[in-house]
Amino acid sequence: MSAPKAMPLQPPKQYGKVYLIGAGPGAADLITVRGARILAQANVVLHDALVTDEMLQLCSQADIISVGKRSGQRSTAQTVINEQLIDCAKKYAVVVRLKGGDPMLFGRADEELRALEAEGIEVDIVPGITTALAAAAATRQPLTKRGIARSVAFFTSSTAPEHSSSVTMPDSDTLVQYMGGKEAVITAQRLLAQGRPADLPVVVVENCSRPDQQIMRLTLAQLEQGLSSSNGPVLVMIGAALASRSPWVLPRK
Repeated sequence: MSAPKAMPLQPPKQYGKVYLIGAGPGAADLITVRGARILAQANVVLHDALVTDEMLQLCSQADIISVGKRSGQRSTAQTVINEQLIDCAKKYAVVVRLKGGDPMLFGRADEELRALEAEGIEVDIVPGITTALAAAAATRQPLTKRGIARSVAFFTSSTAPEHSSSVTMPDSDTLVQYMGGKEAVITAQRLLAQGRPADLPVVVVENCSRPDQQIMRLTLAQLEQGLSSSNGPVLVMIGAALASRSPWVLPRK
């Protein structure tokens, strides 16, 4: 009786490398040097809706795929994005997933990492400047202040506005609400119900770091009245540390 024939071994799957890169708050010159270098080497770039055309000029040699996700608008499902990343890793050597802000903060990086790691695809993460820090710089308002604010919380109500009522408000000296435009009224109502003062300073930044950046200063009571409709991402910063600063006057010689 002849021995059974050995089955030929299947060659291992060949994948390119995927980079999750933070684009920063918007301005092209606020991406990290490392992020810009990898963009210039990319074969394909899958980018968010918040990534600007100016930023995409840094990777003009690559195939560009928009996978934008904007609140309240028709967008690419996350499962489809995961599949696209895997498919691109089969075809390209250098794949970039370009995300607004930082991939590890409200960037759904966990879902993409899980999908890529399950396929054995190599992934590297390049951090970006998160919008809260860029907004603090743009407004010259530190989020912490000695003797006033020693803790900061970044939060978002929900990716689905209809579920925002189930979100617990963080307990922190300074609060920074990402994607805060539509949910700002509920945030203000909850903070007032917690006993936060009605005159608590609020700074709202729309389109942070971009040419059309808008900055609004108001109080928690005014925030409860709502914000006007916006055409871009809105960040809401709340806390005593955000009180208008007196200009520094150098002493006369």
